[in-house]
Amino acid sequence: MGTLEGAVVIITGSARGIGRAIAEEMGRGGANVVVNYSKSQGLAEDLVAQLRESGSPQAVAIQADVSDAAQAARLIEETCSQFSRIDVLVNNAGINIDRSLKNLSVQDWNTVIQTDLNSYFYTVKAALPYFMQQKSGKIINISSVIGQMGNFGQANYAAAKAGIVGFTKTAALELARSHVTVNAVCPGFIATEMYEGIPEKAKEAIVARIPLGRVGTAQEVARAVRYLIVDGDYITGASFNLNGGLYLQ
Repeated sequence: MGTLEGAVVIITGSARGIGRAIAEEMGRGGANVVVNYSKSQGLAEDLVAQLRESGSPQAVAIQADVSDAAQAARLIEETCSQFSRIDVLVNNAGINIDRSLKNLSVQDWNTVIQTDLNSYFYTVKAALPYFMQQKSGKIINISSVIGQMGNFGQANYAAAKAGIVGFTKTAALELARSHVTVNAVCPGFIATEMYEGIPEKAKEAIVARIPLGRVGTAQEVARAVRYLIVDGDYITGASFNLNGGLYLQ
């Protein structure tokens, strides 16, 4: 792609955390950013105002719960109605319900799989006609180190994040003929609101396991996404690991 200037970028679940950092990085590059949110309307609107001040004059917020196929499709349709195209889709929406298998209910399993894995299919499925007609585009799926190594009490989350990697590889193979690249970014532990909610002793144990001796930042993940968009034209089907050496493949 070479530049973000004028590109139309959708980021699901971008009102806070990693998604917000990605939106800010896209805005600084001059992209037209679509901030997707499910419930955090105030945060999304604040972000849009910030983006418009920092280089993304056409930034918009679109409400859609992407775990619902119809709403995910509406997100894509509204974006293309406003901008007439879509250049980049960043699938980032995700939740976690952490319990051991003994205590994990069917509902807990289904809720996380629906949001953290199925939503990625829903948005890609809806965006495919536009990408294929344009014969260009970038899809970046945010996975996790937990999908690669597993984690106690996170069977549903790990399964979803591992599924994203497999989905990414298959989509990359199928969309290469349309000149659309599909990659996954697999962050390790990142300093977000979710991480800050972990007890201090648990945080100390996590950091002790990371060879680089610290957790990552949302901005570091955002810069990796930017690299794949701007300079990653010959990269597809890859999983980018940003975990400080916590898990080495």
